[in-house]
Order: sequence, then structure tokens, then C-alpha cells
Amino acid sequence: MPAKEQPVEFREEKDSMGAVKVPAEAYYGSQTQRAVDNFMHSGLKPPTALIYALALIKQCAAGVNLRLGLLPEASAKAIITATEEVLAGRWDDQFVVDLFQTGSGTSTNMNMNEVLASRANEILTGRRGGRAPVHPNDHVNLCQSSNDTIPTALHIAAAQLLQNHLLPALGRLHQALLDKATDFADVAKIGRTHLQDAVPMTLGDSFSGFARQIELGRERMAAVMPRLTELALGGTAVGNGLNAPPGFAAQTIADIARKTQIPFSEAQNHFEAQAARDAAVETSGALKTLAVSLVKIANDIRWLGSGPRCGIGELLLPSLQPGSSIMPGKVNPVIPEAVIQVAYQVMGNDTAIALAGQAGNFELNVTLPLLAHNLLQSETLLAKACDLLNEKCIKELQADRKKCEQYIQKSLALVTALVPVIGYDRAAAIAKRAYTEDKTVRQVVREEQILPQAQLDRLLGKG
Repeated sequence: MPAKEQPVEFREEKDSMGAVKVPAEAYYGSQTQRAVDNFMHSGLKPPTALIYALALIKQCAAGVNLRLGLLPEASAKAIITATEEVLAGRWDDQFVVDLFQTGSGTSTNMNMNEVLASRANEILTGRRGGRAPVHPNDHVNLCQSSNDTIPTALHIAAAQLLQNHLLPALGRLHQALLDKATDFADVAKIGRTHLQDAVPMTLGDSFSGFARQIELGRERMAAVMPRLTELALGGTAVGNGLNAPPGFAAQTIADIARKTQIPFSEAQNHFEAQAARDAAVETSGALKTLAVSLVKIANDIRWLGSGPRCGIGELLLPSLQPGSSIMPGKVNPVIPEAVIQVAYQVMGNDTAIALAGQAGNFELNVTLPLLAHNLLQSETLLAKACDLLNEKCIKELQADRKKCEQYIQKSLALVTALVPVIGYDRAAAIAKRAYTEDKTVRQVVREEQILPQAQLDRLLGKG
């Protein structure tokens, strides 16, 4: 027989709307429980990166409020200790509000305030929960509003992911592509335009183009940092800073900058910083551009590696796993395919972010949880996809030099090199005959004795 579930015990928590029953073991309180009861259970929660950024804000705010004489020392230290525990991942299961909630993220802000107050009270009194001696609004949320802390947390999390994960991953991928450009610099291959044979180039040329795409993508991503590092903190409810004393925002942001090693600064205009989410939209645009670059690179690699007998086959991709449940011996380009799927997800996220960015009605954008989910997911996915492509594909790529040379010798596009000597029309006639008679350009030129052998070799290379 299945084991009987133990009955859940509750405690009573009160707020301005009355009493609410909360699981006795929970650190969150009444407002969090109301949010859990009111919103759907989609299975999605605000990103952990956002939660940790919010905890960091609360930590630095408590320290500044202590220095400003606004918080008792014992309460401030208990709040700081609680934030350290959150940042260590100890209370991840206490952040229970669904992603699809109030558009300001107020429920997530209160979830954080209540968890920190509850834990601080436990540290100070041995009793979990309650609103004394540490109050979630009066103490943890002191000098703050959801309307400035959630946008601030979004920017902090996005900037951290960018600086600490995506930009380094792009640097590693860029270097790997440069290395392959060098390795393949002497591998002559046929170029292709309109999916048709074009003039010869090198495989290294292709990879130098890929490397430059990633280099430019990295530059675009780095270029958004000055806007991402402007923080809304200090604007409180509508941007005018009501209930935040002079110096609070500047000091708190300075502490955040010191702890993160990212040059955060107070927003030049708090009304813009809370009403608009243009920096997030800009960042997503750069992420989408990077995603497009990755699709181009991944698709070219899988096409150049197609085969192994009946495809292009100029590249030899690493064999990582069986590719078919029915066809023995089949191996697929699984890494490029995974990267392409990530890129498509990022493009979809960008559409959601663009729509959400328009929802800045009057003094507040009301799609902040959705913005955070999509933006932070895009950054995380692209960082992981770049490393995956680098480690599991690019580094192990090899060239099939023999096949590359065979394609060049067979290509009708070689006739282009003869145009300056014999003219376009005669070169076109040679190409047409070569195609009709299934001969190479070199064979037709020799048969028609159009050029001396030495000159032909100089124009087409020895073959």
C-alpha cells in the first residue's frame, strides 16, 4: 500500500488584507501565499539569476540603511545573513510565485522580502515568520519599491550573464574559429553562390568569415553594457524617489558594483529607467543578431559536412552518437542542429521581448517577469550554445582535402579565370561544352588548344 501523506501543518500570517494560512515550514508569508493562490501554476518561475540579483540588492540596501541610521544593527545584520544564504542557494525552494504574475514583479519582490524577514526573525528570535522584529516592508524593502528593484534586478542579472558567461564564451568560440581559419588556410575549395559553383577560395577563407561574424557579435553584445549598467534603484514608486533619502541609491549601487565587479551606476533619468525597457529590447536585439550568425555558421558547417558518400563532404564532423534508430551506421551533425534550435528559441524570445517592451504605460512597464524570463534565458542559452559548438564541433573539425581538390577540378566556374585573356563569350562557350560533354574546363581548353599549357597552368593551377 502507498505510504500515507503526512498532513501539512500551517501557521497564520497577517497583512493589510487580513490573515492567511501559510505552510508552517515556509519562510515566505501572507503576500507570497496570496500570489500562489491567485496566479496559475504554469511550471515556470522567475529566473534564478533574477532572484539572486534581487537578493543582492536587498543585501546592499540593508548595509546602506544601517550606515544611514535607518535600520537597527541587529536587524540589518540578520537581513544580510539571510541574503547570503539566499545567494548560496539555500532557500531556492522558497521562491514559489509563478512567472506569470503581476507585471511589476511585486509578488516576487514580496516573496523575497518575506523570506528574508522570516529568516532574519528566526536568526534573531528563533521563530520563523512574522513581521517583528524584522518587517518585510518596513525593513527589508526600506527605501525601495518593486517598481525600481525589479528593473534593477533585471539589469544586474542581464549584465552579469553577459560579462561572466556570454562574452567569455564568444571569445572562446571566436578564437577556435580563427584557429581553424589558420589550419585550413591552404585547403583550396570551390566557392558557392546561389547554391551553385562559384570561383575557388580556401576553406580558411570560410572560417575567417565565421570568426568575423562572432567577433562582431561580441562587439555588439559588449556595446549594450553602458545602458544595462544604468540602474533604476532610487526611483521608488514612479521615479521621483519618494521615501528614499539622498545618497541611498548611489551608495547601494556602489556596493553592488563593488560586489559584482561591474560598473553599475544610478540611472541618469529614473522616469525612463522605470517606465521603459529599451535597454532590454536593445540587448535582445543584439542577442537575436548573434543567433542569426550562429544559424549561418552552424548551417554552413553541417552542409559542408553532408554525406558521407552522397553529400558535399568537404568537412569531416566529429562522430558523437548514432544518428538513426533504423539506419545502422548513420551519424548526424547533432551539435550544429542543437545550436540552430537554440538560435530559433532566442529569435522567438526576441519577439516576446519586443512586444513586452511596448508595455511601458505611463510610469511603469508591466511585463517585467516575462522580460526577465526571455532575456535571461536567451543569454544563458547562447552562452552554452557557443561553448557547445566550440568544444564538441569546431575544435574537432577536419577537412577532406582530396574531396575539396576534386570539386575544384570538376567545377565549371574555373573558366572565370580565363575571361581576362579570352573574353567572357568564349569562356562561356567553353563552360557550356564542358558541361554538355561532361568534361573539365581544363580538358576543353587543351582540346581546343586555346592557350599554351604553361599559361593554362598559371591561370587554373596545375591539375
